[in-house]
Amino acid sequence: MNHPRSYLFVPGHRPDRFGKAASSGAHRIIIDLEDAVGPQDKDFARQHAMQWFVEDGIGVVRINGADTPWFEADLAALAECPQAAVMVPKADTQSIALVARALPDRPLIAIVESVDGLVEAGAVAASQGVARLAFGNLDFGADARIPGTGAVLDPARFQIVVACRRAGLPPPIDGVTVALQDESALAADIARARDLGFTAKLCIHPSQVARVNAGFAPSEAEIDWARRIVSAIEASAGAAVQVDGKMVDRPVLERARAILAEIA
Repeated sequence: MNHPRSYLFVPGHRPDRFGKAASSGAHRIIIDLEDAVGPQDKDFARQHAMQWFVEDGIGVVRINGADTPWFEADLAALAECPQAAVMVPKADTQSIALVARALPDRPLIAIVESVDGLVEAGAVAASQGVARLAFGNLDFGADARIPGTGAVLDPARFQIVVACRRAGLPPPIDGVTVALQDESALAADIARARDLGFTAKLCIHPSQVARVNAGFAPSEAEIDWARRIVSAIEASAGAAVQVDGKMVDRPVLERARAILAEIA
C-alpha cells in the first residue's frame, strides 16, 4: 500500500496559501493552527481552516496542544469537519486519548517531539486512532537539550521506526529541514531518514516537495533489483537462489515485493 511521502505545512492564518499548497504536488497539506500562528490569530486561523474543509478541501489540521487554551475549541471545530485528519503536537498517551475521545474514528498523526513522547512512543503508536507517527525534530531537540536537529537525533528516529513497526503502523514521517536554500542538506536528510526506515517527510516550503517525493520513491536501480529478485524466486519455484552473488532469503524477498507494491 502506498502512503503519502510529503506533508506540507501551511499557516492557518494565511488562507490565501491553502490552494497554492494543495497544488504544490504535496501528497498532504497540513493547515497549521499551532506553531505558525500567533495567539492573536488563533481564532481567525481556525475559522479559515474549517472553511477550507467545508468547501471540499482535503488535508490535515495540526491542532494546538492539550496544555493550551485553544485545544478544546480546536477539537469542537474539527468535530464538524469529519473529512479532516488531525495532527497532534507533543503527542503522549494522555493527549492522544483526549483527542481520540473527542474525535472517534478520526485518523491521527502523532508528532513525537518531546522526551516524554519518545519514552512513550510504543504506547502512542498503539493508541486508539493513531494512523501514523511523525518526528518533530526541532521541538524534540529543544526539549532534550540537544542542540542539533539532524544526524545527532538519529537514535530517536530509530526508536520511532521500531515503535511504528511493532504497532503495525506505516513507516513514520521525518521532521523538517530548515535550510531552504541548501539542496544538498535536504538531499542528505532525505537519504539518511530513508536509510533509517522513514518513508515520508514534513516540508515547510513548496520548493521542498518535489525533492521529497522523488527522494522517498524507489530508485530505478531498486526497482530493477526487486524485479530480478522476484523473477529469480518465481523461476526457481520458491527454491533458494542467488542474485548478484548473494543468497536470497525471505527478508530479501519481502523487501523486493514491498518495492514493487509501492510502484504498482
